[in-house]
Amino acid sequence: MNRSILAVPVLAALALGACAEKKAPPGPPPPPLVYVAPVAKHDVPLYTDSVAALDGYDNADIRARVRGYLRTQTYKDGARVKAGDPLFTIEATEYTASVASAKAALERAKVARDRNRIQLDRDQGLIKTGMISQQDLDNATASLADTEAQITAAEASLQTASLNLSYTQIRSPIDGVAGLALVRVGNLVGQDGPTLLTTVSQTDPIRINFALSEVDYVRHPERFMNLEKRDLAWVKKQTATLDSGGMAEGGDPGVELVLADGSVYGHRGIIVTANRQIDATTGTITVQALAPNPDGLLRPGQYARARIRRTEAGHDELVVPERALIAVQGTYSLAVVGPDNKVQLRRVELGPAAKGMQIITKGVAEGDRIVVDGVQKVSDGALVDPKPAPTETAR
Repeated sequence: MNRSILAVPVLAALALGACAEKKAPPGPPPPPLVYVAPVAKHDVPLYTDSVAALDGYDNADIRARVRGYLRTQTYKDGARVKAGDPLFTIEATEYTASVASAKAALERAKVARDRNRIQLDRDQGLIKTGMISQQDLDNATASLADTEAQITAAEASLQTASLNLSYTQIRSPIDGVAGLALVRVGNLVGQDGPTLLTTVSQTDPIRINFALSEVDYVRHPERFMNLEKRDLAWVKKQTATLDSGGMAEGGDPGVELVLADGSVYGHRGIIVTANRQIDATTGTITVQALAPNPDGLLRPGQYARARIRRTEAGHDELVVPERALIAVQGTYSLAVVGPDNKVQLRRVELGPAAKGMQIITKGVAEGDRIVVDGVQKVSDGALVDPKPAPTETAR
């Protein structure tokens, strides 16, 4: 009995202790884990971007210059052609007959000339004997002159007929890519004027047309020096230097093309032409560049972004990853972690951005630790558990 009475208070005490442990208030949560990186200075590639429209170096409209039925199409739609290659033929029977008629008229005029020359020679002998009058001699002279003029007219008619016959054989005037035929075999062409049949475009090099701001035009006058000397031979020399990774004449970095899928075209172009005036409504000047297109990837009518490296900017700039920025109602801040691991939200001013990095012009200093991953977990004055960000995360 005594042992049982003693055990009851002990068990009660143990039960009370267990309840006390369960009711103890929880401790503060651990500070959130964030990844930090120091603000550093880097060289950042900065560009001037413009919307560009591409066009062929030469574009030749192929038209039917004579009337007739389209007889053949001798090229494949969209194929590459050489200068002089046949493209179309027009029914030539009518024009072959015209040539034959013009040749016959020329022969008749020559026969008449020879007869009148003989007559004039005879009359010149007779005039000395007094057997014919001066009027007869003048008439013979006029007849010979008339037949000489008839020969000239017949030769012109033959030349015209021959030209018309040659126009029934339609050839490419340049090397390039022939577009889709706009008229098919069997159709009447040239009825109401020269009918457009197709267009041939020389695509290597390709023309790049884009607008450049007046500020950028004034900022880099060396890119527009001696434009009148920038012929095709000069362009090929400069683009070869650009393709090898160098700079063009005068330290020109060339014009890069960013295609519709975001990829950068493999060849840089060079400026060759600038418009005569600044557009007062937009404050821009139209500029034209040429770029190599040996594989024919670029086509007339294509759009791209033309960008020029800003050689005067982007050197030794304070940069941070764009994802580290905290945007609130048009203002931007960075979460700076102090030596005590407490966060200070510091407002910053932004410069240009490039390749996921943002230039900071004011608000932080080189070496400041900022949160680059876990920004959504922090608030001003909060304690955090900072860990160095991996290299690929810090950039």
